[in-house]
Amino acid sequence: MRCPYCQEFESRVLDSRPSEDGNSIRRRRECNACKRRFTTYERVEERPLLVVKKGGNRQPFNRDKLIAGLTRACEKRPVSMDQIERLVGEIERDLRDQYDREVSSRVIGEMVMDRLQKLDEVAYVRFASVYRQFTDLNSFIKTIDQLKKS
Repeated sequence: MRCPYCQEFESRVLDSRPSEDGNSIRRRRECNACKRRFTTYERVEERPLLVVKKGGNRQPFNRDKLIAGLTRACEKRPVSMDQIERLVGEIERDLRDQYDREVSSRVIGEMVMDRLQKLDEVAYVRFASVYRQFTDLNSFIKTIDQLKKS
Protein backbone atom coordinates (compact mmCIF):
# COMPACT_ATOMS: atom_id res chain seq x y z
CA MET A 1 0.00 0.00 0.00
CA ARG A 2 1.50 3.32 -1.09
CA CYS A 3 1.70 6.13 1.50
CA PRO A 4 -0.60 9.01 0.49
CA TYR A 5 1.91 11.54 1.88
CA CYS A 6 5.34 10.47 0.62
CA GLN A 7 4.40 7.73 -1.91
CA GLU A 8 6.56 5.11 -0.13
CA PHE A 9 5.43 1.53 -0.78
CA GLU A 10 6.32 0.09 2.61
CA SER A 11 4.01 0.54 5.58
CA ARG A 12 3.07 -1.48 8.59
CA VAL A 13 -0.39 -2.33 9.85
CA LEU A 14 -1.07 -0.98 13.34
CA ASP A 15 -4.67 -2.09 13.71
CA SER A 16 -7.22 -4.13 11.72
CA ARG A 17 -10.92 -4.40 12.39
CA PRO A 18 -14.12 -4.98 10.45
CA SER A 19 -15.94 -1.84 9.33
CA GLU A 20 -19.34 -1.07 10.84
CA ASP A 21 -21.21 -2.54 7.88
CA GLY A 22 -19.08 -5.70 7.97
CA ASN A 23 -18.32 -5.52 4.24
CA SER A 24 -14.74 -4.34 4.54
CA ILE A 25 -11.69 -4.40 6.78
CA ARG A 26 -10.44 -1.10 8.16
CA ARG A 27 -6.68 -1.00 8.55
CA ARG A 28 -4.72 1.69 10.36
CA ARG A 29 -1.22 1.92 8.85
CA GLU A 30 2.03 3.75 9.51
CA CYS A 31 4.47 4.62 6.72
CA ASN A 32 7.96 3.18 7.27
CA ALA A 33 9.60 6.25 5.68
CA CYS A 34 7.74 9.36 6.92
CA LYS A 35 6.06 7.73 9.98
CA ARG A 36 2.69 9.34 9.17
CA ARG A 37 -0.46 7.33 9.74
CA PHE A 38 -3.31 6.67 7.35
CA THR A 39 -6.37 4.43 7.05
CA THR A 40 -7.14 1.95 4.29
CA TYR A 41 -10.20 -0.17 3.60
CA GLU A 42 -10.03 -3.61 2.08
CA ARG A 43 -13.14 -5.05 0.45
CA VAL A 44 -14.03 -8.01 -1.72
CA GLU A 45 -13.73 -7.31 -5.43
CA GLU A 46 -17.20 -7.76 -6.83
CA ARG A 47 -18.52 -8.25 -10.33
CA PRO A 48 -18.90 -5.00 -12.23
CA LEU A 49 -22.27 -3.32 -12.05
CA LEU A 50 -23.08 -1.02 -14.96
CA VAL A 51 -25.26 2.06 -14.60
CA VAL A 52 -27.50 2.80 -17.58
CA LYS A 53 -27.75 6.58 -17.86
CA LYS A 54 -30.73 8.57 -19.23
CA GLY A 55 -29.13 8.81 -22.67
CA GLY A 56 -28.61 5.05 -22.84
CA ASN A 57 -24.85 5.04 -22.32
CA ARG A 58 -23.37 2.75 -19.67
CA GLN A 59 -20.69 3.34 -17.12
CA PRO A 60 -19.40 1.35 -14.13
CA PHE A 61 -21.08 1.96 -10.79
CA ASN A 62 -18.90 4.31 -8.76
CA ARG A 63 -19.60 4.49 -5.05
CA ASP A 64 -17.25 7.49 -4.72
CA LYS A 65 -19.45 9.46 -7.12
CA LEU A 66 -22.48 8.64 -4.99
CA ILE A 67 -20.64 9.63 -1.79
CA ALA A 68 -19.62 12.94 -3.41
CA GLY A 69 -23.21 13.74 -4.40
CA LEU A 70 -24.54 12.91 -0.96
CA THR A 71 -21.77 14.88 0.72
CA ARG A 72 -22.76 17.95 -1.30
CA ALA A 73 -26.44 17.47 -0.39
CA CYS A 74 -25.58 17.04 3.31
CA GLU A 75 -23.17 19.97 3.46
CA LYS A 76 -23.63 21.99 6.67
CA ARG A 77 -26.21 19.48 7.90
CA PRO A 78 -25.97 17.27 11.01
CA VAL A 79 -25.13 14.19 8.91
CA SER A 80 -21.78 12.50 9.52
CA MET A 81 -19.54 10.90 6.92
CA ASP A 82 -20.16 7.57 8.66
CA GLN A 83 -23.90 7.96 8.04
CA ILE A 84 -23.28 8.81 4.39
CA GLU A 85 -20.94 5.85 3.91
CA ARG A 86 -23.41 3.53 5.64
CA LEU A 87 -26.21 4.79 3.39
CA VAL A 88 -24.08 4.23 0.26
CA GLY A 89 -23.11 0.78 1.53
CA GLU A 90 -26.77 -0.15 1.97
CA ILE A 91 -27.65 1.12 -1.50
CA GLU A 92 -24.73 -0.70 -3.13
CA ARG A 93 -25.58 -3.93 -1.31
CA ASP A 94 -29.25 -3.68 -2.39
CA LEU A 95 -28.25 -2.95 -5.99
CA ARG A 96 -25.92 -5.95 -6.14
CA ASP A 97 -28.60 -8.17 -4.58
CA GLN A 98 -31.40 -7.03 -6.90
CA TYR A 99 -29.57 -6.47 -10.20
CA ASP A 100 -27.18 -8.83 -11.92
CA ARG A 101 -25.20 -6.65 -14.31
CA GLU A 102 -27.05 -3.42 -15.14
CA VAL A 103 -29.19 -0.92 -13.25
CA SER A 104 -30.87 2.30 -14.37
CA SER A 105 -29.58 5.56 -12.94
CA ARG A 106 -33.23 6.35 -12.18
CA VAL A 107 -33.44 3.33 -9.83
CA ILE A 108 -30.31 4.48 -7.99
CA GLY A 109 -31.65 8.03 -7.70
CA GLU A 110 -34.94 6.83 -6.25
CA MET A 111 -33.14 4.57 -3.74
CA VAL A 112 -31.02 7.53 -2.62
CA MET A 113 -34.06 9.79 -2.34
CA ASP A 114 -36.04 7.27 -0.26
CA ARG A 115 -33.21 6.81 2.23
CA LEU A 116 -32.12 10.44 2.30
CA GLN A 117 -35.64 11.62 3.11
CA LYS A 118 -35.53 9.53 6.30
CA LEU A 119 -32.01 10.75 7.17
CA ASP A 120 -32.33 14.54 6.64
CA GLU A 121 -35.16 16.43 4.97
CA VAL A 122 -33.08 19.45 3.93
CA ALA A 123 -30.46 17.21 2.32
CA TYR A 124 -33.31 15.37 0.62
CA VAL A 125 -34.64 18.60 -0.94
CA ARG A 126 -31.13 19.60 -2.04
CA PHE A 127 -30.53 16.22 -3.67
CA ALA A 128 -34.00 16.24 -5.24
CA SER A 129 -33.44 19.68 -6.77
CA VAL A 130 -30.40 18.37 -8.66
CA TYR A 131 -31.73 14.87 -9.36
CA ARG A 132 -35.15 15.97 -10.58
CA GLN A 133 -33.68 19.01 -12.36
CA PHE A 134 -36.24 21.51 -11.15
CA THR A 135 -36.92 24.01 -13.92
CA ASP A 136 -39.14 26.39 -12.00
CA LEU A 137 -40.22 27.34 -8.51
CA ASN A 138 -43.53 25.43 -8.74
CA SER A 139 -41.84 22.03 -9.09
CA PHE A 140 -39.66 22.87 -6.10
CA ILE A 141 -42.69 23.90 -4.01
CA LYS A 142 -44.54 20.75 -5.08
CA THR A 143 -41.69 18.58 -3.74
CA ILE A 144 -41.68 20.43 -0.42
CA ASP A 145 -45.46 20.05 -0.15
CA GLN A 146 -45.13 16.29 -0.73
CA LEU A 147 -42.47 16.19 1.99
CA LYS A 148 -44.81 17.97 4.43
CA LYS A 149 -47.60 15.45 3.73
CA SER A 150 -45.40 12.40 4.41
